[in-house]
Amino acid sequence: MQHSDDFDSFDDDLPKSKTQVKKEMHQLQDLGKQLTEMNAAKLAEVPMDADLREAIETMHRIKSNEAKRRQLQFIGKLMRKADTEAIEAVLQKHKEQDHLHLKFDRMAEDWRQRLLDQGKEAQSAFFDAFPGADHQQVRTLIRESGKEIANKKPPTNQRKLFRYLRDFFMQAAQ
Repeated sequence: MQHSDDFDSFDDDLPKSKTQVKKEMHQLQDLGKQLTEMNAAKLAEVPMDADLREAIETMHRIKSNEAKRRQLQFIGKLMRKADTEAIEAVLQKHKEQDHLHLKFDRMAEDWRQRLLDQGKEAQSAFFDAFPGADHQQVRTLIRESGKEIANKKPPTNQRKLFRYLRDFFMQAAQ
């Protein structure tokens, strides 16, 4: 049994293979690429040093594909010094928020369509399910949306209804 433990500790002492090192470098580069794809507001939340932040900002200004590729490699190199766990945690948080926003968008779209198609029956179901909603505002938006549909006008109030529902669901979830 002890002889198995000797082999395990022997494996820990071995240097990493070239393949393993390359794999880790590609993972860091991919993480850096995700950072370059973030908008400025989300990127501001990511804990990173000034050199990495500057390299990412430079990446946004580059037009040439080859120059972008080289810059991405440079970002990958800078990522070796970065706190990748903290960066991944922020990226995961943003991914979860995006997923949640998508869920609320779908819910709002489903309810909007249902409210417009099914009338009073859907309104009763909505207000029973969500008593905290502003009844008067929802009814007004539904009525105005119906007029838009009947007169073949641009869907201004339909959009307002969607935004109201989405924002309501987001606030209710918090």
